[in-house]
Amino acid sequence: MYIETTIPSYYCDDRAELHNEIARTREWWDRERGDYECFISLVVLDELSAGSYRSQRACVSLVDGLPVLAVESEILEIAAAYRARQLMPENPAADAIHLALASYYRMDYLLTWNCRHLANANKIKNLERLNVQMGLSVPVLATPYMLQAREIEE
Repeated sequence: MYIETTIPSYYCDDRAELHNEIARTREWWDRERGDYECFISLVVLDELSAGSYRSQRACVSLVDGLPVLAVESEILEIAAAYRARQLMPENPAADAIHLALASYYRMDYLLTWNCRHLANANKIKNLERLNVQMGLSVPVLATPYMLQAREIEE
């Protein structure tokens, strides 16, 4: 599973308007994350380290120790193809790189709260076509809500 920047950001957030998403993020991270092999990238670390905000240290600390995927030149080419086909915006360019990383490294999931550019059902078919053309897998683009622990009926 590729952990995109919004996941540690929401985990460390305390805005009232995001209460439900924050709670679900913390629940997933604390109780369910161990069910997955999780990865981040230098892009995630760069985004979390950029600027100055109150929860910055906590965000960076949260992902400390997770394996970091390298951003190979092929990944930048894949991200450029996403932007050229208008599957991803020019800015922020990092969104296309997150998706390219998850595809290139054959991640089963890309976990994010970015439903505008990443976990967007309107993009899936076009993404699948393009990734197949490029010989890439297609990760499931999911929010923590989509990964609710499965309940077994008795």
